Amino acid sequence: MTNILVIYYSAYGHIFQMAKAVCQGAEKVHDVNVKLVRIPEMDSEKNRTPYIDKEANRNNQTGVSVRFKVVDRFDKYVTALEWQKDVPIATNEDLRWADGIIWGFPTRYGSMPSQVQLFLEFATDLCGNGDLEGKPAGIFTSAGSIHTGHESTILTSIVPLFHFGMIMVGLPYSENPEYLTGDAIGSSPYGASTLAGPDGSKTPDERELIMAKRLGMRVSFVATALKKNPIQVMSV
Repeated sequence: MTNILVIYYSAYGHIFQMAKAVCQGAEKVHDVNVKLVRIPEMDSEKNRTPYIDKEANRNNQTGVSVRFKVVDRFDKYVTALEWQKDVPIATNEDLRWADGIIWGFPTRYGSMPSQVQLFLEFATDLCGNGDLEGKPAGIFTSAGSIHTGHESTILTSIVPLFHFGMIMVGLPYSENPEYLTGDAIGSSPYGASTLAGPDGSKTPDERELIMAKRLGMRVSFVATALKKNPIQVMSV
């Protein structure tokens, strides 16, 4: 069996929905075992953006805050946490277990959220020991609009995964005609993504979910092939 780990962080539920689609795609590959785990929130509510936004903007919503509806989004945040309460918390052992890893998280200023960055920083022993070297990886994300980082987040997040020695897998044009469109939907050659809307009110488009499934399948196929024929690094 090939072990595929889908590991994600989701604040408002969009990435959680995408993660489930990725799992469905990965499970379509023969002899694949899929595990879904989540990266935890910050322990202190004082360090959680939704709580900060709620208090700061309760009586002072101006400018972009009005359009983002940050106070209204807090209710979505609480609901999303409830949806995910039964998903196991990710550990370093999960990463060691996996033959392929698919990472999901929303964009924060064009890069990964601090929750994910912190998780990777506490996984430094995996980097030092080379535990993830040669394992294929894919990334899926979400953004408020087509201009707020759904491509840059994946591109910048590839960098730390290269430090762990992972092999990146994307979504080629020929297999994903859905993103070759003028419509405002997510996904790109770099990975799957969904557009959540500035106020987080959108849900993943069916085309975005299809491409998320394909990412799961693609990483599963590559992981299965590499497990049968591991990479051999030649001495020079």
